[in-house]
Amino acid sequence: MSKSIALSLVLAASLGLAACGGHTAENAANNAANAAENASNAADNAMNAAMNAADNAANAASNATNNVANAM
Repeated sequence: MSKSIALSLVLAASLGLAACGGHTAENAANNAANAAENASNAADNAMNAAMNAADNAANAASNATNNVANAM
């Protein structure tokens, strides 16, 4: 009788640990997905900044051309 109770306790403890392990794996998967999303957002932000810099440079060149034309 005591062996079956001890076995039941070991089994319950094992299932409890397995359940905790599942959450850990789920958290790790969520952390990986969040890291990938953050990397994608960082790449998008860098691309937007580069495009804005290019637009600003083109606008500055256009403004300089207009200023020369207006001075004549």
